[in-house]
This record gives sequence, C-alpha cells and structure tokens, in this order.
Amino acid sequence: MEEQLYKKLAPYGISRRDFLKYCGSLAAMLGLSELYVPQIAAAVEEAARRPAVIWMGMSGCTGDTEQIAKSFNPTPAELVLDILSVDYWDTLMAPAGEQAEKSLKDSMEENKGKYIVCIEGAIPTADDGAYLTIAGKTGLETTKEVCKDAAAVIAVGSCASFGGIPAAKPNPSGAKGVGEVIGEDKVVNISTCPANYTWVVGTIVNYLLLGELPELDDLQRPKPFFGQTIHENCPRRGHFEAGEFVEEFGSEEEAKGYCLYKVGCKGPETYAACPKTRWNNKTNWCIDAGAPCMGCSEPDFWDKNAPLYERMPGVSLPGIGNVSADTIGAALGIATAAGLGVHLIGQIATGRLGKGGPEEGGDK
Repeated sequence: MEEQLYKKLAPYGISRRDFLKYCGSLAAMLGLSELYVPQIAAAVEEAARRPAVIWMGMSGCTGDTEQIAKSFNPTPAELVLDILSVDYWDTLMAPAGEQAEKSLKDSMEENKGKYIVCIEGAIPTADDGAYLTIAGKTGLETTKEVCKDAAAVIAVGSCASFGGIPAAKPNPSGAKGVGEVIGEDKVVNISTCPANYTWVVGTIVNYLLLGELPELDDLQRPKPFFGQTIHENCPRRGHFEAGEFVEEFGSEEEAKGYCLYKVGCKGPETYAACPKTRWNNKTNWCIDAGAPCMGCSEPDFWDKNAPLYERMPGVSLPGIGNVSADTIGAALGIATAAGLGVHLIGQIATGRLGKGGPEEGGDK
C-alpha cells in the first residue's frame, strides 16, 4: 500500500518527507501532538480501503469546488483526490448523463454505510424542491437519498451549512442548509464562503484517523477550525484595543493598518480559523488584504450583516460588557486599571506585598 501511495504522489513532486510534514501540519490543526503523525500517515496511506467520497453540487456558485480545484501544488487537494476514491463529483468528473449517475449509484451500493458525502450549495425545498433537478430528480430528493446511508456528511461552505446567499430574503426557493433538511446527527458544517480546503481535508483525515468526526460546536462546526473568533487572532487587534480605527477607505489610518471595525468588520462575533490557516496556499486572507470580515461563517450572515461595510452597533468584551467603537479604547483602559487594582489587592491579601514595601519582606 505504501509503495502504491508514493507512486501516486511522485508525479506531483511530493516526497515522503513532504508527505510526513503535511501530516504534521494536520496534527497541529486537529489539536493533536506530533506523536500522532505516524498514525495520520498510516490512515492516509490506507485510504484506498477507507470510505469513498461523493461530492454533490446543489444550489450554489461552485466556489467551494473552485477553492479545492485551484489549490496550489503540492496540495492536500491533489493528495486526497488521488488517494481517496472520489467516485462522483458532478462539477469536475468526466462522465455525464447516465454514465455519471451510474457511478453515483454504484458507489452508494458498494460502500453502503461507509462513504462520506460532501455537499456544496443550499437545498431548495419550496414546491417540493422543484427549483433544482438532477437527472430527473429534485435536489431535495437526491440529498435525502444519497445521505441516507452515508457514514458522515460534510456541508461544504456557508450555503450547504446554513443556506447562505440562496437563503437570503426573500428566499423564493426555500433554500436551506443540509442539516436542516436531513437532520444534524451526522452532519458537520464547514461554513465559510467558500470553505477553506484545508479544513475540509482536516475533517476527512480526522475521520480516517479516529473513525469519527472532530468535536463540534453548537452549530455543528469542527472546533479545531471554529473554536475562536476572528478577533481573537486578528493581527490588527492591538489597534482595536487602542481605539485606533479606519474611519474610511483610502485614509491614512487604513494605510497604517488600523482596525477595520468601524468600516464593517464582523470579526468580534465571527468564529473561524482564517487568521491561522489563511487562504490560497496560506498566502492571504480578508483582513490582511484590507477588507473587513463579513462574518460568512455565521448563520444568515448575508441578511444579518448587511450592509457589509457598516459597523456593528456594539461589541461584547469579556469583563466589560457591550461597548461602542467610540469608547473601546477608554473602556479597555479602565478595565486594565481595574485589573491592576484587583491584582494589587490580591498581592496585599496574600502577604506578597508587605505594608512597608520591599523593605518589609514584600516583592522586590
């Protein structure tokens, strides 16, 4: 199996060392120690015997497919597409018509209860799903049929996760996320727009390695990738805390890299690992490119966060509560002073700071 694996990787210039380095990065993303690298490598090397992958395109722009298909070389996308059995991918596959549908049917029958389904795009449900048809069946019918015997279902992108732009008001097609259509029991949401291919690969590898999906948050998103807000890891956070904001694009403040909160950044209330994994082979991401976060990983982001370049009315800070952009710097200053006061009281209470200072045995 290992020999077959490296024969497949060799044309892409991927050495065993490159492969193990990649496994190490996956371990870090999944919150595992380096001790798991051999197990991750073994899981991927044995992938030919692992669940097949069926990729379904529903009501969307195919941006998630493009995110994976246009990844740089060497990429997790190439690695997984060559090792795993991707039996059906309507946007990319060569077969069409009856031949394509035969591939789908055969994969479902041969791998019943073992295959992984990746779905991009929302599911139209109005008028019994009549707004999307595939091979004479509605997308609604196909989704239920394909997911019924799947081992796991990955909703790839905001549209598949929560409905995304197709579900924006007035939503005449009744577009919904996959979990809302089939139930959330075996659904994991990779909910940015588009989904980061690294997170999709990491979720699949987690399943191959441990036989289960990663730990999920209350929105069925993998905690390794959606466990912290954009704001917590933002390189402009220092400017936020200093009350230094971009008031308008093209200004001196923008050139200095000030915080984008006042021009619409939704980072404080958006959960995603964009600042850590970045995009396009870790080249860049929205805020580093000078654009505010639009909150695309959150439910109903298109309706809730529009207009996209208008700031949130307030932001909740730990220990402070809701503050406005105009008072953030002052509020943080007060909080810092209060924190120092509490620390000083604690020092006295524990005897670390003597009444007479260092001369009487206090801290030096």
